[in-house]
Amino acid sequence: MEIENTYCEAFEGLFAMICITAKDEKLLERAGYSATALPCTVFGEAEARNSNEALFEVVTKASVSTGIPAGWAQLLETREDVDKMRKLNEYIDLLVPRGSEQFVRYIQNNTSIMVLGHSEGVCHVYVDRDADLNMALDICYDAKVQYPAVCNAADTLLVDSAIASEFLPRMVERYLKAGVELRGCAKTMEFLEGKTEIKPASEADWHTEYNDLIISVKVVDGVDEAIEHINHYGSGHTDAIVSGNKKTALKFMQFVDSSSIMHNASTRFSDGFRYGKGAEVGISTNKVHARGPVGLEGLVIYKYLLVGKGHAVAPYIGPDAREFTHRKLSKRFFF
Repeated sequence: MEIENTYCEAFEGLFAMICITAKDEKLLERAGYSATALPCTVFGEAEARNSNEALFEVVTKASVSTGIPAGWAQLLETREDVDKMRKLNEYIDLLVPRGSEQFVRYIQNNTSIMVLGHSEGVCHVYVDRDADLNMALDICYDAKVQYPAVCNAADTLLVDSAIASEFLPRMVERYLKAGVELRGCAKTMEFLEGKTEIKPASEADWHTEYNDLIISVKVVDGVDEAIEHINHYGSGHTDAIVSGNKKTALKFMQFVDSSSIMHNASTRFSDGFRYGKGAEVGISTNKVHARGPVGLEGLVIYKYLLVGKGHAVAPYIGPDAREFTHRKLSKRFFF
């Protein structure tokens, strides 16, 4: 008897990409879904409507010219349409909301349709005592400043107390020159005494995804406290450690409960395109099925194909049961 683990489409019905964003390039990214042969619905924000309509026309015409049936994608134009769509569980198999935390949580909490996504991205960079400080300066700067409005930008900087006095003044100076607003813990304020530009951090700051040139700074006593802080306040999206100590980095990567963990790299690398996935369906912090940046493979699931020769279960049950043995096949047997 032979069994093969294959892949099949996860969704036989419609899946809906609800994208509350003015970034019209997202529509082009989603054009890659046509490769799945799954029908798709896309919604763009009002200020990008004209661009979205023009791009949608180009995408649909191009897809039809390759043999894909017309009507595989629809472009919704109002939030009222989106509100109606979340109730169509008879027809829609998957919702992928992209946008503000409030919007994503609203979709997650007000539909019986499966939702793939994340409501927030509270991302951290931890600078370890064994870090190359010049490398850390560049990584922390990139993680916050390169594109602060996205979900994988850093929101909290954690600095080991052993290197805080040397690292913090240099990092803060660089952030301030870039127009970054800093909010520090009590220890941070002590290390930066005289820096009147630094505001005290509140409890709410540790939970906050800023989507702006704002970052919270906390001094911690080693990697264990950094891990504890991230697992308590983080959103399970993306977190990074800068360290020259592989054992410390491995501990961080094993025990931080996030979908993407970076070692000596910016959190901004957490992206489907940068991971080589092509079109990014979305980013998921779910604990089952697809997690992290999700590409087209996130729209497929396992299907098991078993071929027997009159096999029945009964001989494998009871006191004289035959033993199950397994071996890997070198070839696919069905296709």
